[in-house]
Amino acid sequence: MTKNIKDKIMLFLINLSAIITFLVLMWILYYVLKRGLPHINKDFIISTSQNFEDEGILPMILTTIYIILCSLFISLPIGIGAAIYLVEYAKNYRLVRIIRFTTECLAGIPSIIFGLFGMIFFVTFLKFGFSLVSGAITLSLMVLPTIIRTTEESLKSVPKEYKEGSLALGASKIYTIYKVILPTAIPGIVTAVILSIGRIVGETAAVYLTAGMVPRVPQTLMDSGRTLSVHLYILAKEGISFDKSYATASILILTILSINLIANRFSNKLKQN
Repeated sequence: MTKNIKDKIMLFLINLSAIITFLVLMWILYYVLKRGLPHINKDFIISTSQNFEDEGILPMILTTIYIILCSLFISLPIGIGAAIYLVEYAKNYRLVRIIRFTTECLAGIPSIIFGLFGMIFFVTFLKFGFSLVSGAITLSLMVLPTIIRTTEESLKSVPKEYKEGSLALGASKIYTIYKVILPTAIPGIVTAVILSIGRIVGETAAVYLTAGMVPRVPQTLMDSGRTLSVHLYILAKEGISFDKSYATASILILTILSINLIANRFSNKLKQN
């Protein structure tokens, strides 16, 4: 078998894998949205009733958005700062290897362990109680590995000529990182944000044990709340309403798509500037 034929076979298999992945995703979206969208109406979205018979989804949507914003507010500066340190400043190879090993270990810990840790440390020991703060800090620990590794790879992909040219013109290292390297690495950072949002929105156990499951709009960061994923879990577990379960799942999918579109538009504006 010639090398050309092997390349064509590999290319065919890669394309086939991509097509299968796309079709599976489209089938899942079609299956959920077809059963969920007919049950979504104005009352279902904006009602704040706490009765399961006519409960609205608005408190869960707002709680989910609050959790996302708080988690990213905590994890993004730490994750991006750690990635910059590992790529631009770290000289001790042994220390870098230890940091990367611990980051990989952190990424492999099951979410229920994060939830138990958050409940014991943040909820009980620090007395934050079941609140958005407890949930956000716990989730920020969960997404840190994703942000660090994705941002690190993005920073490494920046051509060395950009950095060397900036330094040759007399710019300081901090200025070069801020004005040259980070703007070039924006697509990778946005990818890290999108992956983190997907992890945050999809988590149930960690949120259930830290942020609680009260179906109301949190007034402060110290209030408890129920995210869409927790609400979906409760609806499916209790068998209260499969129609509302699919409707909630549809809202969850649409929320993720909306946040991803906003993140991509924000990334495009930054690249244009």
